[in-house]
Amino acid sequence: MPVYSLDNRMLFPDPSLAEYQGLLAVGGDLSPERLVLAYSMGIFPWFSEEDPILWWSPDPRSIVYPESAKFSKSLRQTLRNSPFEIKFDTDFKRVVEECAAVPREDQDGTWITTKMKKAYLRLHEEGFAHSVEVYQNGKLTGGLYGVSLGKAFFGESMFHHVSNASKIAFFHLVERLKKWDFHFIDAQVETDHLQSLGAVPVPRKEFLKKLQDALKFPTHRGKW
Repeated sequence: MPVYSLDNRMLFPDPSLAEYQGLLAVGGDLSPERLVLAYSMGIFPWFSEEDPILWWSPDPRSIVYPESAKFSKSLRQTLRNSPFEIKFDTDFKRVVEECAAVPREDQDGTWITTKMKKAYLRLHEEGFAHSVEVYQNGKLTGGLYGVSLGKAFFGESMFHHVSNASKIAFFHLVERLKKWDFHFIDAQVETDHLQSLGAVPVPRKEFLKKLQDALKFPTHRGKW
């Protein structure tokens, strides 16, 4: 399959045209309008600092159903005795910075480039991107961020400086999304860590159908 070159027009090719690894298109920009369009079509950006903007729609897609998320007994015990304070959308920029600084296995540098940081901060200011923060003794010890459209949440990245802090952030995200009857959390690609939290692979065609169903509902836009 060819990789499509984007121009200034606000459009993407059909996600089913992505190559076997999921790469669909190159170029375009990271404006809030294009990012919202991309997520609404099951497409997301992922590229290194030295790369052009790359757009992906992998098959299969890894998702977590909120009601099926998995949390260990030890984590639940930590939650019961937790010295942590949980907040939403209080320091989005810092969460993104912390996620960008986390060393990743088999990766040199980070895919959360300077362009990506600025783009998602703008998306947060527009009310589409959100963060969950975990504080201990007043210090930010873990968190995550992602994008919300309709009844779908698109997870982007998480970090922790204290054991289990990112999982605690994920637990509280799941509880919030269950309360709001969200359909799924998009985890993008399969990893052992995400599988341990309940992520399951879904064929892209099925994922896109689930996404369109989730987008029939209003977006919880603004501060959470």
